[in-house]
Amino acid sequence: MMTVLGGELDEVQVLDDEESTTSVFELKESADEAPVVKLVNMVLVDAIQKGASDIHWEPYEKAFRVRFRIDGVLHELLAPPKRLESIKLRYSAREIDFRVSVLPTIFGEKAVLRILDKDALQLDLTRLGFDPGALEQFEKAIHQPYGMVLITGPTGSGKTTTLYSAIHTINSPEHNIMTAEDPVEYNLKGVNQVQINDGIGRTFASALRAFLRQDPDVILVGETRDLETAQISIRAALTGHLVFSTLHTNDSPSTVARLIDMGVPPFLVASSLVLVVAQRLARKVCTSCKEPYEADEERLVPLGHVPIGVGSTPFYKGRGCPACNFTGMKGRIAIYEVMPINQELRDLVLRSASTSELRQVAQAQGMKTLRQAGLLKVIEGVTTVEEILRVTVAE
Repeated sequence: MMTVLGGELDEVQVLDDEESTTSVFELKESADEAPVVKLVNMVLVDAIQKGASDIHWEPYEKAFRVRFRIDGVLHELLAPPKRLESIKLRYSAREIDFRVSVLPTIFGEKAVLRILDKDALQLDLTRLGFDPGALEQFEKAIHQPYGMVLITGPTGSGKTTTLYSAIHTINSPEHNIMTAEDPVEYNLKGVNQVQINDGIGRTFASALRAFLRQDPDVILVGETRDLETAQISIRAALTGHLVFSTLHTNDSPSTVARLIDMGVPPFLVASSLVLVVAQRLARKVCTSCKEPYEADEERLVPLGHVPIGVGSTPFYKGRGCPACNFTGMKGRIAIYEVMPINQELRDLVLRSASTSELRQVAQAQGMKTLRQAGLLKVIEGVTTVEEILRVTVAE
């Protein structure tokens, strides 16, 4: 007997027979049996309730395990019997979509379900994690009539949420907003969204060309992957359109070098870029079990913190409780490195200045690095030092 949801659903009885063989016909019938369907539903509901972003179904030689990615970290939740690995997954309760990826491994097919919970989508810019100064710079940029705003960071760093929040903020009947995405994760009311499909020739570049014949005001390009896409995006930004896109770079200053490495001439980069934002997601201290401990901001200085004069102040950590699965952390907040492109930085780009030069000037103008922005969240009691060290690097 096993309970997955802490007694919220009935217990499910499953046979623990790893060595038994099952025919195709038996397998097809078992997929529709109540215990199997019940187990799958329990796993899906449990993942949604725990706020998981992904469910991993992983077959091994003599085992089968299920892991949830919660707040960016994988946790093993249960190990159903090996014979239950070949099941069809279907769930329809709330407005929740599943994006499924299946990969054949040597012991069976590993499936990963990305949970797209529309109710959990946060589109309020003021609640994403921007500090007041960075938020002001970001909002100023997204209200410009033309130019390019780039969001950078690794996969899973929250770039899509930031982009959707920006679109949501400026969305109005006066704006013709068009997006090219791969995939379209959430439907935005009043926005013309296009699903990219390379297999039929609907690439980012071809979608962008079509957009420019559709009288757009704002264009969102899900990802700038190649020179052709970058060139069309920049051309759009220079001809009276506001363009949003993402890149995979480690920080804001290195975005300039990435575009130039792709083949974009420095004068086009300098004249089109309005703002670059780098971001990461950090886990928050669980509000149900957070405990203060006395610390001093001076201990953060060796880690890259610039003192703000708070001196001795309480930091917080989670004790661990059922609400956070005894991790002490629950939920995530974005930390941002916001670099507006002003005339001084444009001149440096035109001179093909190094990334380190761009970084020095941007910091002298007030840009907080990702590490510095994260350490401020520690002082605010939102997260822990260890978590910020995990998701950022020292400059």
